[in-house]
Amino acid sequence: MAITKKDVEHVAWLARLALTDEEKDMFTRQLSQILEHAGKIAELDTSKIPPTSHVLPMKNVFREDETRPCLSREEALSNAPAKERGMLKIPKII
Repeated sequence: MAITKKDVEHVAWLARLALTDEEKDMFTRQLSQILEHAGKIAELDTSKIPPTSHVLPMKNVFREDETRPCLSREEALSNAPAKERGMLKIPKII
């Protein structure tokens, strides 16, 4: 599938880009080459290759949830400029 100059102009319009005629010609050539290359890759026989989500085998890399010591409420609010009823008090924003 070849890209036309009209296609490039439409995408540029959607992206709110102002392109010169030289840029439109350049992008038309470049995008056509990219689609040609993608078409060649799509022709490859991949029927004997199992589908994978990663190139390397993956395992669960998340750590276990463990409780750890944390700051007490008083320590967390000790440097607060304003506090009220054990909470940080901030100015109202409308």
